[in-house]
Amino acid sequence: MYILGISCFYHDGAAALIKDGKIVAAAEQERFSRKKHDFSFPKNAIEYCLREAGITINEVDHVGFYEKPLVKFDRILSQHLEMWPKSFLPFYLALPSWINEKLRFRRVLKKNLKAKKDILYIPHHLSHAASCFLVSPFEKAAILTVDGVGEWQTTTFGVGDKNEIKLQKEINFPHSLGLLYSAITGYLGFKVNNDEYKVMGLAPYGSPIYLEKLKKLIDVKDDGSYQLNMNYFCYHYKMTMANKKFIAEFGAPRKPESEVTQYHKDLAASLQKLLEEILIKILNHIYSVTGQKNLCIAGGVGLNSVANGKILKNTPFENIYIQPAAGDAGGAIGTAFYIYNSWLKMPRAQVQTSAFLGPEFSDEEIQKYLDEKEIVYEEYNDESELNKKVVQLIFDNKVIGWFQGRMEWGPRALGARSILSNPCNPDMKEILNLKVKHREPFRPFAPVVCADDAPAYFECDTPISLPTDFMLMVYPIAESAREKIPAVTHVDGSGRLQTIRRDQNPRYYDLIKEFGKLSGTPILINTSFNIRGEPIVCTPHDAYRCMMGTGIDCLVAGKFLISRDDNPKDMWDSEKMAKD
Repeated sequence: MYILGISCFYHDGAAALIKDGKIVAAAEQERFSRKKHDFSFPKNAIEYCLREAGITINEVDHVGFYEKPLVKFDRILSQHLEMWPKSFLPFYLALPSWINEKLRFRRVLKKNLKAKKDILYIPHHLSHAASCFLVSPFEKAAILTVDGVGEWQTTTFGVGDKNEIKLQKEINFPHSLGLLYSAITGYLGFKVNNDEYKVMGLAPYGSPIYLEKLKKLIDVKDDGSYQLNMNYFCYHYKMTMANKKFIAEFGAPRKPESEVTQYHKDLAASLQKLLEEILIKILNHIYSVTGQKNLCIAGGVGLNSVANGKILKNTPFENIYIQPAAGDAGGAIGTAFYIYNSWLKMPRAQVQTSAFLGPEFSDEEIQKYLDEKEIVYEEYNDESELNKKVVQLIFDNKVIGWFQGRMEWGPRALGARSILSNPCNPDMKEILNLKVKHREPFRPFAPVVCADDAPAYFECDTPISLPTDFMLMVYPIAESAREKIPAVTHVDGSGRLQTIRRDQNPRYYDLIKEFGKLSGTPILINTSFNIRGEPIVCTPHDAYRCMMGTGIDCLVAGKFLISRDDNPKDMWDSEKMAKD
């Protein structure tokens, strides 16, 4: 039995296909369209999933969508009518997409895929809950979902038991932790629904001295339930999020790309502290109500890895699982599994221990591409020999584009589409920012370490939880290790840790171990294989183009090593390269 889950039209369009309760493929539309956070109908992602399974859309038994459009439209109408006529412009701008797409998903599916299918519409937060619980290792667990907004819900909690999910409590729009975080993200001069992670990275440079001031914006009860003071916000009726009263209280907003001052750093620190305090209150209440020792989390706020790393130490929960694509993209997987496990009542058949669910390119396909483009390369038929060569390059402070196996699912590069470099070099953070990423200097780079070595270098939860494999947890780096890995030690002594187990990705695991043999430190810098403003690379063409358009020194694609110096600089933007 094949079930296709789809998410789109609001944030990250994505598709996931499962067969008999196991994931066949999952991918975000942005990786194919090359448009970051592409929220359009995920035609390319769906077509990839079908190719991976070797089927057509007509062979899919059920198609699910990750929310209920009519219920969401009811909320949109309600909020705009309540604030009319101030809400005229955003309503006017939003109406065409509702009429043409969002309320006619069945027609959109038929138009794009030439297939007439009945659609099962799963409530947004239920799809989030399913995305984390039904693929978790737990038979029973408490569930928390937190995001900007679904139909009406912004925060829910409940319990999953075998293949059933019961959401017990909810907080509804306009009260939202996700929208609060986004509003201040925008005020700090970053892009809403895109740059919240930058605020998280900026926070350690400040002190939470504005925490009490921020508490004017939100009334939080002892059980973690909350209400925003809507006198400070206008996102429910305008195109902006913070209103004049907010600006009068906190000062003029930072202009994008302008200087980041200590005030901005302190405000980011205060916001992060506020979020963590509220989440811990919510989670302690959930534990007291459910009595469950296991916890599952999804929703966009579930990508806040700093908060995630503090959960097990500050709550009674013993085990945690977070969907690697915790944001809206993950709703595609959640929808498919909810239909299979909860609607059809089929037993659970898979624990999602890997995020490597995207397209893969064989050595033959990679070589064909390289030869067609007349790209100079070295071929290594011995994997260990190639690993030793790459490790020596990294040790010599070269920046490596690592293109191997199936592309990652979710926003983190985890060793399939990664840029790798030397964490022992104190200048490597600056080198990466200058040569490749062209991003804000306050943003940290992540360390990757084999799971069996992690406790020696990080003050992490033990045993290592699965979310750490998905780079969803920030932990303190052991003081004895901070001087050894300065390039991945953030200003507060922490690191956004990724652990890797050999059964997930043997080649990546072996590479890290090999670097440990040479350097004495079995850790690498792992950052996403992209440049600022672009999605992570998907194809060999994307990878080569990214290398030649940046200062990446070498590309390792399959068994091939491509050096930037061996290929003409103007090659990447010639007519030959433009033709994919």
